[in-house]
Amino acid sequence: MELIDTHCHLDITTFAGRFENLLKNARQAGVSQMVLPGVDRDGWERMMTLCRQEEGLFAAPGLHPLYLAHHHPRHLEELSVLATGGKIVAIGEIGLDYHVPDLDRTVQQQLFEQQLSIAAAAGLPILLHVRKAHDQVLATLRRKRFPHGGIVHAFNGSLQQACQFINLGFVIAICGTITYDRARRIRKIAAELPPEALVLETDSPDIPLAGHRGEDNLPEYLPEVLAALAALRGEEKELTARCTTANAKRVLGIPD
Repeated sequence: MELIDTHCHLDITTFAGRFENLLKNARQAGVSQMVLPGVDRDGWERMMTLCRQEEGLFAAPGLHPLYLAHHHPRHLEELSVLATGGKIVAIGEIGLDYHVPDLDRTVQQQLFEQQLSIAAAAGLPILLHVRKAHDQVLATLRRKRFPHGGIVHAFNGSLQQACQFINLGFVIAICGTITYDRARRIRKIAAELPPEALVLETDSPDIPLAGHRGEDNLPEYLPEVLAALAALRGEEKELTARCTTANAKRVLGIPD
C-alpha cells in the first residue's frame, strides 16, 4: 500500500540527527511520500533543502498563526518568491487559531489573507491550521473566493463545518486523534464523510497515537491511522489507502 503523510514536521531540529532513520523507517512502513509544512521563515531553508534532496518529500512553506512574533512583512515577500519555485505543493500551514488566549486575532486575519493571496496568485492549494475558528476561516475563504482548495489539517470541527470545507474544494485530514475511543466526534465524522474527502496525516512529532502516548509521533505510524480509519468506516485497509492517497495527490498536484 502506498501512503502519503500530508503533514509531518520532519525538518525540525529535534529530528536533525535522526532524519535519515526516520525517513527510512517511514518508507519501509509504506509511507512513500510526505509533505513538510512550514511554520516560520527560519525553517524554510532546511525544509526546502530536504525536499530538493530527497525523493518523495514535498514542501509547503508558510507562516503559522501561532508564531506571530517571528514573522515580518519581508517574509511575505520571500514567500511570494518561494511560491513559484519547484517541489512546493501548497502554502502552509496557515490559518487562524482562537484557542490560544491573547493571540492578536486582527494580525492573524491579516496574515492569513495575505498568504491566501500569495497562494491564489501562484495557483497553489493551502494547508489550513484552524482551532476554534472554523466559521471565521470558512467566511474568509468565501469572501476571498479562494479557488484552489487544500487540506484542513488535524480537523477538529463539526460535521457541518467539514462539509462546508469540502464544498469549497478542501479535503479533511485524519490523524492519530481517531485512535482514542474518547474522541467520539472526530471518529464519527471520519466514519461518515465521503471517501473522496479524506486524507491521512501524522502531524509528527505532535498528536501521538493511543498506542504511542509519551513518544514522538512519527510518519512510520501512519499505517496505524489508516487501520483505525478503515475500521471506523468498515472498509478494507487497501481501499482506504487507495482513496486517501489518490485524494492527496489530486489536491496537492502530486504526480503518480
